[in-house]
Amino acid sequence: MVYASIFPSNFIHPSPIKCSKSFASLHPYFPSAQQHTSINTKKRYFPLPGVASIPYPVPAPINVDYLESEFSGHGVTFEDISDSCVVKMGLENGSLATVMLPSGMITSYKASMWHGGLLELLHTSVSEGEDGSDPVIQGGVSLAFKIESDDDGGVSWSPNTWALRDVRGNPDESIQVELVSSNSEGMIEVKHILTLQQDLLSSELVFSNSKSSPLRLLGSIVSHLTVSTPDATYALGLERSNFHSRPPFLSNFSIIPPESGRTKDFDLWNPFTVEELLSTWGAGKQNNAVDMKSREREEDPEGEEDDNNKQLTEKMSRVYTSAPREFIILDRGRRNSVVVQREGFNELYMFSPGSAHEWYGKYAYICVGQSALLEPIILGPKSVWRGTQHLHNPNL
Repeated sequence: MVYASIFPSNFIHPSPIKCSKSFASLHPYFPSAQQHTSINTKKRYFPLPGVASIPYPVPAPINVDYLESEFSGHGVTFEDISDSCVVKMGLENGSLATVMLPSGMITSYKASMWHGGLLELLHTSVSEGEDGSDPVIQGGVSLAFKIESDDDGGVSWSPNTWALRDVRGNPDESIQVELVSSNSEGMIEVKHILTLQQDLLSSELVFSNSKSSPLRLLGSIVSHLTVSTPDATYALGLERSNFHSRPPFLSNFSIIPPESGRTKDFDLWNPFTVEELLSTWGAGKQNNAVDMKSREREEDPEGEEDDNNKQLTEKMSRVYTSAPREFIILDRGRRNSVVVQREGFNELYMFSPGSAHEWYGKYAYICVGQSALLEPIILGPKSVWRGTQHLHNPNL
């Protein structure tokens, strides 16, 4: 089995951002693009633009002391760890969430349970880096999106580096953390607004296009939900939902079992990734090289879910195109459930590594994603588009 990736071969990685304890730098802040109220969500296919990637700007080193003094009193604390800074959100009822900067990855969501304790709902893996480098953190909730245009000054950009813009709320009721990322020209801005409530963790994305030409958006919110084992886990409420079977979706922070084809030196930025995405995930024109590579892949059946209590024992990777806006992941092994809700996104990505792995181990998770993988979202000129994922905890 092979992977699908949305990122181009010539994408430029940013330099690591080192957390600093000095006051030499100011609070990292990307310029805000002007927002407009018109929204264009019409879907259509575009050919792949022949443009080079535009590297995103690298913000100044994050000043943890400044963040503490600026945003204290909201139930949020800051900690510098290696080349990252950790933002910790905590409510009075015990619910906790953790997000890392500058990656924007949510590494933890501990929810209050019916028995009075806390239960971790996200699955995160920490492994050793190569040649003594910093540890590699995967899983959790992350964003994997690619934004492109076809105009003369074509855009090819991914929001991978995030800065903290604001913190709102209080630990009694809810806390909201706003992250922002923008392209080098400042014409495209993405806001990621995290909201922690007593029984809910929400990720709202706001894409703003200040250009005079349309943009297309491909990608997914990628969420790893921890379970005892897929054999004890069920997806409730997907009956009669249409789906397309697809290879597992690979992002920077994806956890994928080795039998699916990933190797230690796997290059995410290989030269076929964008073309493969646009051909095998349903958009763009195929060429002979991609056709040959596609034929080597598994068959791509379409189907309709016939089980309203689908057991996730077997390995599966699907994009549901008509799934309800709300469904439930039930884990009988841990006696808990998570209600997954979405707004804006029309597609639902679901991946189960199957139960041929150690119980409660590295591959004991279910991956869900609010997605635009089969058809891009069209972001019109001078317009804004919003999409949201809610992870609701019904176990209080």
